[in-house]
Amino acid sequence: MKSLTMYHPMESVRTLVDIDRLINSFFDHPGEAKQGNAGLSGYPLVDVRETDSGYFFEAALPGYDEKDVEVNIDGNSLTIESKSGQNTEKKDAEGSYLLRERYIESFSRSFKLPDNADPSQIDANFKNGLLTLEIKKRAESQKRAIAINSK
Repeated sequence: MKSLTMYHPMESVRTLVDIDRLINSFFDHPGEAKQGNAGLSGYPLVDVRETDSGYFFEAALPGYDEKDVEVNIDGNSLTIESKSGQNTEKKDAEGSYLLRERYIESFSRSFKLPDNADPSQIDANFKNGLLTLEIKKRAESQKRAIAINSK
């Protein structure tokens, strides 16, 4: 009689990543962003850039819909999180799962906004698994030219 055997081709890669992360943790400086392994940790990858008028966040959320994602602002703290976790398993006429690897993980990422960010001026868009946030800078903190008068 044959049996179902699990094959985990990524198990050795995960072990190497864990060892690499442990070794690098001895050399990391507190408060520095971790590079390269963010996608493996279950957190979405986020790019943040600054312009003269504001800040732009782009979060890669493949497999999520806009109804699964929640964006909150509390003071100067911006939080991006998923609202749903793994679906509960249901047994039906088609049988129950022997192996289930596709599920939605919940996550939560928080960012401290600079003092010149205006929390009342945030635009959020979600398209094709990419969450885009535009946070305007306060008008008084934006760069402006000063006219010089001659006397």
